[in-house]
Amino acid sequence: MRKLLLVALVCLGFSSPLWAQTTILFQNANVFNGVDKNINRGVDILIEDGLIKSIGPDLVAPEGAKTIDASGHTMIPGLIDAHWHTSYCCAAQSTVVSGDVLEIAIRGAIGAEATLLRGFTTVRDVGGNPFSTKKMIDAGELVGPRIFPSGPPISQTSGHFDYRSKQSVPTNPGDALEYWNRNAILIVADGVPEVTKRAREILRMGATQLKIAGGGGVSSVYDPLDVQEYTYEEMRAIVEVAETWNTYVAAHIFTDKATQTALKAGIKSIEHGNLLSEETLRLMKKEGAWLSVQPLINDEDAFTFDDPFSTQKWIQVTDGTDRVIKLAKEIGVRMAWGTDMLFDPATAAKQGKFVVKMERWFTPYEVMKMVTSDNAELLQMAGPRNPYPQGQLGVIAEGAHADIILVDGNPLEKLDLIADPEQNFDLIMKGGKIFKENL
Repeated sequence: MRKLLLVALVCLGFSSPLWAQTTILFQNANVFNGVDKNINRGVDILIEDGLIKSIGPDLVAPEGAKTIDASGHTMIPGLIDAHWHTSYCCAAQSTVVSGDVLEIAIRGAIGAEATLLRGFTTVRDVGGNPFSTKKMIDAGELVGPRIFPSGPPISQTSGHFDYRSKQSVPTNPGDALEYWNRNAILIVADGVPEVTKRAREILRMGATQLKIAGGGGVSSVYDPLDVQEYTYEEMRAIVEVAETWNTYVAAHIFTDKATQTALKAGIKSIEHGNLLSEETLRLMKKEGAWLSVQPLINDEDAFTFDDPFSTQKWIQVTDGTDRVIKLAKEIGVRMAWGTDMLFDPATAAKQGKFVVKMERWFTPYEVMKMVTSDNAELLQMAGPRNPYPQGQLGVIAEGAHADIILVDGNPLEKLDLIADPEQNFDLIMKGGKIFKENL
């Protein structure tokens, strides 16, 4: 049965690992371990059972091991995208209007394989319904990255994730949930009792952390940017639910007042934050909260929208990107990197290019550390909800997950290499299994 399933998946475009054996020895690698600024040269790395077992000079390959000469390559940890949408990245926006959940799931599964083959071995999915995709990836039935899912993002009525039609309000208490809410792509909830229930339901689905809309957004038509979404009491109720599950809450927010309320409520990850002031950024540092940034600017890769309201908001938000990242770096706010790709497979394919855009504010080493070990530190806030506790992520170290890329060149000297993984990534490994080899 499993053989037939793998054949079927290959016919659908899903490929199995090139090498699924448990023991592999890399020899003569130049290693960026995800943390240290200096490259360790001429290193051997032994992989067993999906983990990095040994690192050192002149390691001996166990009997039956596959040996790979990594000479001339830089070994880096698998990349991590801390703001990804498996369900939204690769389906056109029109699909949300005229499609169904099966189409979104299929497109997300196809997109997951492409994500891994860009070198992103782990993503924090901050909105959607990737649970079945994650389940099948973890079982080896689909190809894709490790997923830390937030499940359906929670929004108030008229909030950033309220995608109901204009005619959907006023609501009737007896009305059924709207289609995308029923299928856990989005959730609209109001008031402490309702947000408490929905938060618990999402954790029951398998979320590793929760995601809310705490302020106005760009790709939504009923919420100006300046509004705070959810009261303190509602935010605090969601945080309390997350805390009972020993995890945390991330919040989509751009502005000061909403962020300050979120921090007071105990939210630990602010997504975007493009319009934040120095005062709020200093408060974030004091509270130990993360700023999850995306290098979104009005350049050749700018997002486009059908309605002028969203276009105007996009301009306002991206005008703040440069200032807030510079200021957050100066203040010392903990920062994570992500992309927030929405409704456009062509833009999603530029995921690596969006890593390179960070060179506008950071050195190549700082960028590479951010997209590996720094992002992994953010993921660790999921605590016991971490679905991959067997080893560390984002580093090349003994006992870590064997998520490894061999780069033809040194990205700490030439970060542009990350933008073209098809050309420059000669090997991609996740969990000790090779999904691309071109040595």
